[in-house]
Amino acid sequence: MLKEFKEFAMRGNIMDLAVGVIIGGSFQKIVTSLVNDMIMPIISVFTGKIDFSTLAFQIGDVSIKYGAFLTTILDFLIIAFSIFLFVRYINKLNKKWEKMKEEELKKLEKKGKLKRRKADKEEAKAPTTKVCPYCFSEINIKATRCPNCTSELETSENEIS
Repeated sequence: MLKEFKEFAMRGNIMDLAVGVIIGGSFQKIVTSLVNDMIMPIISVFTGKIDFSTLAFQIGDVSIKYGAFLTTILDFLIIAFSIFLFVRYINKLNKKWEKMKEEELKKLEKKGKLKRRKADKEEAKAPTTKVCPYCFSEINIKATRCPNCTSELETSENEIS
């Protein structure tokens, strides 16, 4: 059982997730500091030097601290926007990479360096496997989720039948 746990813990996906959580925690501290120490003081200048973290109102004996809530919302918006920009940039890089691979294959094909197998020329049998577009491992054609990287896969009509 210890050996199985070690194999599970050392898989690439688990390690990537651990690194992501650690970096995300550090990034959250940076954004919180940015909001509390830089953005909120600037906003306070325009709103009459109000410290947002102390804004609250009383209902009986209960204090509703809406200023701290506003600060947390601003933290979230900055983090969400930063992640959006990062994912957008990575998607652009992936598109460029795919385009470069296609162009390289076309160049090789034109030069005659890319040789087709006889099986490609003959009528192909119905495929039973496909390649995961995320981790490039071979999986069953009917799979809707990759068993290796757990990514959800798009299914086309010819795969379903």
